[in-house]
Amino acid sequence: MVKIDVSLFIQIANFLVLIGILNVILYRPIRNALLQRKEKIGGLEQDIENSKKDTKEKADAFSIGIRDARSKGLKEKEALIQAAAEEEKEVIRKINEKAQSELTKVREQIAKDAENVRNSLLKEIDAFANDIGRKILGRTV
Repeated sequence: MVKIDVSLFIQIANFLVLIGILNVILYRPIRNALLQRKEKIGGLEQDIENSKKDTKEKADAFSIGIRDARSKGLKEKEALIQAAAEEEKEVIRKINEKAQSELTKVREQIAKDAENVRNSLLKEIDAFANDIGRKILGRTV
C-alpha cells in the first residue's frame, strides 16, 4: 500500500514548482510568440483587405475616368463635327455667292458683246443688203 508521508508533500511542491518554472521558461514565451504571430497575421490580413478595397476603389475610379473621358471625347468630336459642318456651309455659301456674281458678270459681258455685235451688224446691214440684192438680182441696187 501507499504510505502518505512528508515525501508526498515534497513531491507535490516539487511538481508545482516545476510547473511554475516551465510556465515561466517555456509555456509563456511560446504563448506570447503565438499571440504575436496571431496579431501579425491578423494585421497582414487587415492590410490585404485594405489593399483589396483600395484596388477595387482605384479600379472603379479608373473605369469612371475612362467612361467620363470617352463621353467628353464624344462630345468634343460632335462639337468638332458640328463646327466643320457649319464651316462647310459657310464655304459653300461663299462659293455660291462668288459663282452667282461671276455668272452675273458673264451674263452682263455676253449681253454687252451681243449688243456690240448687234450694233456692228446694224451698221453693216445696208452693205449686206446691197450685196445680197446684187447677188440675187445680178446688178447693183
